[in-house]
Amino acid sequence: MATIIEKLRKIVEEAAIITEKDVMEPYLHDETPGLKGYAEAVVLPSSTDEVSQIMELANRELIAITPRGGGTGLSGGAVPQGGIVLSLEKLNRILDIDVANSVAVVEPGVVTGTLREEVEKLNLFYPPDPASLDSCTIGGNIAEDAGGAQTLKYGTTKNYVLGLEVVLPTGEVIFTGGKLMKNATGYELMHLFIGSEGTLGVVTKAILKLIPAPKYRVDLLIPFTKFENLSHTVLDILHKHGILPAALEFMEAKAIKASEQHTGEKLPFPEAKALLLVELDGNDSDLLAKQYEVIGEVALNNDAIDVLVAEDERRRADLWRARRVISEALKSTGEVAHEDVVVPRSKIPELLKYIEQLESTYGLPIAVYGHIGDGNLHVNILKRGIPDDVWQQRLPTLVHALYSKVVSVGGKISGEHGIGLAKRQYLSMSVSPEEIALMRNMKRMLDPNNILNPGKVLDLS
Repeated sequence: MATIIEKLRKIVEEAAIITEKDVMEPYLHDETPGLKGYAEAVVLPSSTDEVSQIMELANRELIAITPRGGGTGLSGGAVPQGGIVLSLEKLNRILDIDVANSVAVVEPGVVTGTLREEVEKLNLFYPPDPASLDSCTIGGNIAEDAGGAQTLKYGTTKNYVLGLEVVLPTGEVIFTGGKLMKNATGYELMHLFIGSEGTLGVVTKAILKLIPAPKYRVDLLIPFTKFENLSHTVLDILHKHGILPAALEFMEAKAIKASEQHTGEKLPFPEAKALLLVELDGNDSDLLAKQYEVIGEVALNNDAIDVLVAEDERRRADLWRARRVISEALKSTGEVAHEDVVVPRSKIPELLKYIEQLESTYGLPIAVYGHIGDGNLHVNILKRGIPDDVWQQRLPTLVHALYSKVVSVGGKISGEHGIGLAKRQYLSMSVSPEEIALMRNMKRMLDPNNILNPGKVLDLS
């Protein structure tokens, strides 16, 4: 490895190469509980050319490269299995905010929340909003096709990528797309890299679509004593009344309690078994008022305890802070197995009932929250004093049972966090052999030596 380090010094400055174990430590894991890897070095390139030279060197010398964004992933996608961690944190510039074309041109290390703030100064809006908005990066979002609370109305990251500059595993640089709303010129290569979890190429530049910023927002917090009533309310809002909120978020009691303990702030309605958080946005304040009145009536007709309307920014921020910290809050209470599943939203009541059965059958507490409007639930299995041997025996069986149920109702084992290392062994439960074979062929074509993020998503051994 010493020879490789010497060759890296000819590509990047000395300070951009980290080999000290204690300094490398933060780069050896993401936010996935219990997962930590190892590497011989961390390299921080400052340009596309440096990334290209590093990839060319790694491909020639058969050295594994693990690309890394903000390290906020929850499936182990950025956890290295040896070789070099390629951190893109120095490629963090917003290169252009083109108001005329409603696009932003950014490097992969730009923090998603920072981009949002900058474009909002120009009355523009970049909708993808993962819970880690203030620390995750655009490159990581593209690699995972990140979603977030506003996916229901606005879609995921892939809906906002218009062009990509990508360094291939062999070092070549390609550019796909552009500042274009339409493009039917040849194969659509751009979407090959979106959601590929850093296994097919390294994004070094992105052109992102922006939309006009909504003028008004209002949030509703609606408490329920029964999961079924909350689920029926969601379906009634969307289908009976044709209202499309920006977000429909769900939190059950254990998640609520963890959030309160973490923030030190109590949410209203302590008697609630579950809370529904509804966000409405738009440019017509009168229409929003009519919509939240309808939603309030729908909720009360489904036996909601009450309806709280938050129109001022401070109250809205309090509600969303409580929702966004849940994952961190649950981890602070002890070991957690975080499962990210997605089902057709009509199947949510059935899935929630099944999760209650799992909790009872296996004797492991489960906290559930997530994006109920798009069917994406985060199922958190909590250790909380369970003996190690019992935990290790019961957890895999519970997870397998959960995934089997999800697949049986037409769902998938990951809605937004990807497969990475954590779910690789379960991929065949949710993806056909023919699809997996095609994925393997694509990987081998673009990365013939399997040096880019090896071991993630697919097992090529």
